[in-house]
Amino acid sequence: MTTPNTEVAENASATVEPDTSNNMAPESSNETETDSGAATAAPNKPASVKEVIAYLATEYPDCFSSAGAAKPLKIGIFQDLAAAITEQSPISKTQLRQALRVYTSSWRYLESIKSDAIRVDLTGNEVEKIDQQQADHAAQTLAESKAKAAELRKQRAKAAQTDKANKEGRKAGQKATNAPNKKVMNKKPSGRSNPQELKSKVNQKPAAAVQSKEQAPLAPVSESALKVGSSVLVRLGQAPMSATVVEVARNEVTVQLQSGMVIKTSRDSLFQQA
Repeated sequence: MTTPNTEVAENASATVEPDTSNNMAPESSNETETDSGAATAAPNKPASVKEVIAYLATEYPDCFSSAGAAKPLKIGIFQDLAAAITEQSPISKTQLRQALRVYTSSWRYLESIKSDAIRVDLTGNEVEKIDQQQADHAAQTLAESKAKAAELRKQRAKAAQTDKANKEGRKAGQKATNAPNKKVMNKKPSGRSNPQELKSKVNQKPAAAVQSKEQAPLAPVSESALKVGSSVLVRLGQAPMSATVVEVARNEVTVQLQSGMVIKTSRDSLFQQA
């Protein structure tokens, strides 16, 4: 009896929980070097996981899809796809493995793993039914992934509120700073005026601005640490989020958050602990 975990392992040739980015292991150096050479020989090679999935959907429309409902994949689909890859193929085995990891951990794919649903091969032929254990595991994984995504949205909303509060605090501080100056200019000096007290009020800064300066900056991620499988920090709003590098392509890097969400960002948005 095969669970969705085993399905992903056999499809992508790596033991990976569908929505757990920390379990993504980097590819072996030998295979990476081979695929690097293939990338040089094929200028039209897809540059991202999304493009690889689009390529698979074009080549095998009865098996893969770029959007909408997905079909459960045959156990061992990776081996079938890998056997079709040649030196002239626009994708490499490394790209294929990464694309399958993302594809089989997406919500729309997990929603297709239901009891009595039938898995298909590359040509769309039905090969085997999904049992209840596989369906239950997929449902649990999907629920956990959606819960993590909801928590991420909550954190983003909280970060946005904090940012808004900081901006309002800075505006209030500026008004408080300018107000004493105007009062001093328009009011006749009296014997009760305390110059030292007025100077203290003029130079007073809002608490939100002081707190913002005290936040320790993150160190940009080093070139040696920027590789597939590496753990990095990606800044979303004001709160850095833990993520795992899925793909590195020129100036853009594809990462997968702990929620299972896959995003593409620039290198200068990635950081590591100082």
